[in-house]
Amino acid sequence: MRTFGKIVVIGAGVLALAACGEKQNTAGSAQTSGAAPASASSSAPAAPKGKECTAEDVKTTGKFGEAPTITIPDDCDPPKKLITKDLEPGTGEGAKAGANLKMNYTVMTWSDKRKLDSSFDRGEPLDLTLGAGMVIQGWDQGLVGVKQDGRRLLIIPPDLGYGQGGRGIKPNETLVFVTDAVTVPPV
Repeated sequence: MRTFGKIVVIGAGVLALAACGEKQNTAGSAQTSGAAPASASSSAPAAPKGKECTAEDVKTTGKFGEAPTITIPDDCDPPKKLITKDLEPGTGEGAKAGANLKMNYTVMTWSDKRKLDSSFDRGEPLDLTLGAGMVIQGWDQGLVGVKQDGRRLLIIPPDLGYGQGGRGIKPNETLVFVTDAVTVPPV
């Protein structure tokens, strides 16, 4: 049982780095984790629905500090551009490039509606310097302006995420994050 627990903890840490702390291909330089989660399956893309989803189409539950649930719709296509929506506005100054943030997050894949990772599950927020290339471009762009104690939805298209895939993420995958800004110091 102890070995299984260690495997689960190590696997969660690897997924955290894969989902938020590493850039590959179109996302630029990488922060490596040293291990890779299971590889993504290669299923055919879903037929287009003809309508691009908006932030309002993605449903979330939970308040700041609580692990969120994310429901991705079946009746529309993933957006082609970065979408951000403040679910809770937060207070104070908005985050700027160079700010050292502490963020909690849950991330799901659009194509198979699978939770990839959640810092809420580990009870440990992710530390990052905004705009320093420590995370995918969708985070570096999408978290600009987030305020302390704010909760923000990020819908990140492949070109601002993991592009051609890897580290357990399918090629051309859209990622959906709910993020909580635990710490946003003034810059």
